[in-house]
Amino acid sequence: MTQQSVEPRTTADDAGAGTRVPAGRSWLDRYFHISHRGSTLAREVRGGVTTFMAMAYILLLNPLILSGEDAAGNTLGRTALITATAFAAALTTLLMGFVGKVPLALAAGLSVSGVLASQVAPVMTWPQAMGMCVMYGVVIMLLVVTGLREMIMNAIPLALKHAITMGIGLFVALIGLVKAGFVHENAAPGGGPVILGPGGELTGWPVLLFAVTLLAIFMLQARGVPGAILIGIVGGTVLAVALNAFGVIDPKQWASGAPELHGSAVSMPDFSVFGEVEFGGWGEVGAMTVGMIVFTLVLAGFFDAMATIIGVGTEAKLADDKGRMPGLSKALFIDGAGGAIGGVSGASGQTVFVESATGVGEGARTGLSSVVTGLFFAACLFFTPLTAIVPGEVAAAALVVIGAMMMMNARHVDWADRATAIPVFLTVVIMPFTYSITAGVAAGVVSYVAIKTGQGRVREIGAFMWGLTLIFLVYFALAPIEGWLGVH
Repeated sequence: MTQQSVEPRTTADDAGAGTRVPAGRSWLDRYFHISHRGSTLAREVRGGVTTFMAMAYILLLNPLILSGEDAAGNTLGRTALITATAFAAALTTLLMGFVGKVPLALAAGLSVSGVLASQVAPVMTWPQAMGMCVMYGVVIMLLVVTGLREMIMNAIPLALKHAITMGIGLFVALIGLVKAGFVHENAAPGGGPVILGPGGELTGWPVLLFAVTLLAIFMLQARGVPGAILIGIVGGTVLAVALNAFGVIDPKQWASGAPELHGSAVSMPDFSVFGEVEFGGWGEVGAMTVGMIVFTLVLAGFFDAMATIIGVGTEAKLADDKGRMPGLSKALFIDGAGGAIGGVSGASGQTVFVESATGVGEGARTGLSSVVTGLFFAACLFFTPLTAIVPGEVAAAALVVIGAMMMMNARHVDWADRATAIPVFLTVVIMPFTYSITAGVAAGVVSYVAIKTGQGRVREIGAFMWGLTLIFLVYFALAPIEGWLGVH
């Protein structure tokens, strides 16, 4: 389908300011500048629906990641987490549509949720962890307002940005494999720290359904089927429900409960975790650790967002050759606000999803498509019982798929250059091996600076990288430093 040609804009501001809008256009056209950007109402609606279908899996995966215990032994209810995930995604995506006026959708960032589950909750309560989320969101908003966000992005080598994305991909994939029961901690003496299945072999129907769902999604993706992840999850769930209904699977085998509907398919939203946020009470954790946690969350939610916004904006033909696009500053600010909104909602930080590109591929060019996506997320608030049917083992397959997709950034790395390849390698492998995104980023930054210094290429490092190196050296030596200072 060919698009109607439009007169290019002469300013980087939102389309419509200073542009003459033809008479007779609807208020939707005038507000979202649909015809000016060469789109139609039908394309925007189709694009919004497509984007929702491509990222609806987050309603299942985010509760799965945040299902663990905090330092006090408390857990967050799955129904409440589904509600929180849907609400935060709806609110931030609607804000992006109405204020940013660009075809970008937001939802809980898996990298941020991974940090909260693996690094923050084990040393804090969940309300305190969500407080950390609010703090990181405020920090990112301040970075946008002051212009530092773009400066920081430019200061970090491109190879390390790709490495961080790849490392988070492996980290997320490992979470999925563990949640599915495919990988287990080795409790027996000898052997490796992790093994295949609970005793060195795969057992039970749930892990088989995980493997079948995973392969099905990969096959659909290989054929270029839109919404492959969601289709795979739905298919795996239908199969799980059928096997459970016919008594093929013992209900006790399901880690997240048997896949069956209890009561009505429609219910009122469960906002029990909304507003459960605490600031303070970190005495046992220490100020240094709190600062490092906020820093880690900023890193986790920072790097992908700008690249995703520019990438999708370029695909939508909204950005120029220098990456400037209408509403960029607003989009970046809303992305930062997503951290605070997600924390208050109890859903973890919200960030722009690369799946927004699927809607752009269907012709979306304006914020109206984001409004449509946001409305679909809002509708999901009332269908939590249906969402809760999906077994955790089936949903975990999507985590592995997302990890594989993030690892594709490896094609951008110059593996022949040791000064690049070694820091990238350390960043990627240390994240999953230590179950810490911070440790991986720290290893990559410190090794990059050390190798560049050893090569006599100090001028290529930059002041910001030197500052990061100092911070991460303190991070690695935190225990002995606290010992010298008498801090316990």
